[in-house]
Amino acid sequence: MQYTAYFFRIYPTDKQKELFVKTFGCARSIYNKMLADKIEHYKQTKKMLKNTPAQYKKKFPYFKEVDSLALANAQFHLEGAFSNFFQNPKFGFPNFKSKKNSRRSYTTNIVNNNIELKNGKLKLPKAGLVRVKQHREVPEGYILKAVTVSQKGSGKFYASILFEYEEEITNKEPKSFLGMDYSMHDLYVDSEGNKGEYERFYRKSEQKLKREQRKLSLMKKGSRNRAKQRIKVAKVHEKIANCRKDFMQKKSRQIANVYDCVCIENLDMKGMSQSLNFGKSVHDNAFGKFIEMLSYKLQRQGKYLVEVDKFYPSSQLCSVCGYQNKETKDLSLREWICPHCGTRHDRDINAAVNLLKEGKRLLLNQIKKNRGALGDSLL
Repeated sequence: MQYTAYFFRIYPTDKQKELFVKTFGCARSIYNKMLADKIEHYKQTKKMLKNTPAQYKKKFPYFKEVDSLALANAQFHLEGAFSNFFQNPKFGFPNFKSKKNSRRSYTTNIVNNNIELKNGKLKLPKAGLVRVKQHREVPEGYILKAVTVSQKGSGKFYASILFEYEEEITNKEPKSFLGMDYSMHDLYVDSEGNKGEYERFYRKSEQKLKREQRKLSLMKKGSRNRAKQRIKVAKVHEKIANCRKDFMQKKSRQIANVYDCVCIENLDMKGMSQSLNFGKSVHDNAFGKFIEMLSYKLQRQGKYLVEVDKFYPSSQLCSVCGYQNKETKDLSLREWICPHCGTRHDRDINAAVNLLKEGKRLLLNQIKKNRGALGDSLL
């Protein structure tokens, strides 16, 4: 079974908006109360407390006014956070959710046909029918499983609808390969000399955003004008995010449709954003998000995304003769001539070609290994 989600904007009535906002608050509140009780119980007994939302409804009757599955999912998320922490401490200990900083959302599941998408309406528990902008059709055979209702900083409401469908993905025999090297300004440079031509949406809107944020900073906290200005700032951020997402969806689709295997370097994007004053540029092009989109598009077609180790000297190796020129460690050196064979290299294109060769080698070795294991099992 496979899973996919469709993201639609919804247009609730004033009464439905009030219910959604109340549900956001209750989901956040039950999460915090359960987390606080777990911490206190562990301090006293050194054991993990097994608590559920039902235990809080008598003391806090307002929990009964919202969808019970939203509260159950808040419990599920808390347990998942603890599970991640105990399996790998790098995830960090679960934090309390803030009213101001946390994402405003809740998730509900389908039980006895309580959720339905039909004729431009989305049926939700407690809320009833909500008008939805369904910009794409859901294929036949897709089974609705869950819905996440969220609200952006601009005040707009959205529904992410999760579907389950049955499809057997058969891995293709890789014939067309592409190497892709990260580029700060163009998003990427590939082994064929093409660039991502990313439009740097944040940089284009930076001055407008600066003006709106300056106005917001001068307004009195708690005033109506400040609330209106906050929405204006949120709309600028939302437009930047939407433009970036649209660009990356289209670009990743183009690549996934043409190539059977894409080879990239396994970079630490968070580390790059925190060093050398590259923060804004790294966050602007969102290369990590682009790779995520490309990965699932390739995977759904039975194609491959190969990650080459970040310590592989892709920029130092001559893609023609294999000579390693350690002088190219200087990032300001954009072109260099191989002292061994005399070939003139563009730094990024040369790195992309080397990533292509190494990624292709890794993939073909893995395929041979898998086929050998299959042969052994058949014997």
